Amino acid sequence: MPECQNCGSTVTKQYVRVFALPSQDSVRCCPNCDRIREGTSVRDARSSTGT
Repeated sequence: MPECQNCGSTVTKQYVRVFALPSQDSVRCCPNCDRIREGTSVRDARSSTGT
């Protein structure tokens, strides 16, 4: 199974197919990460509590 390059969580092949470039076999971040995709880059998630 493919893994997230950031946190190491297992992701499905379908998740990789949707969220990665065609030339990649894993994703840079996933829903379990403290990072998020923003356009073509990845950034730290911002706190939703404002602190």
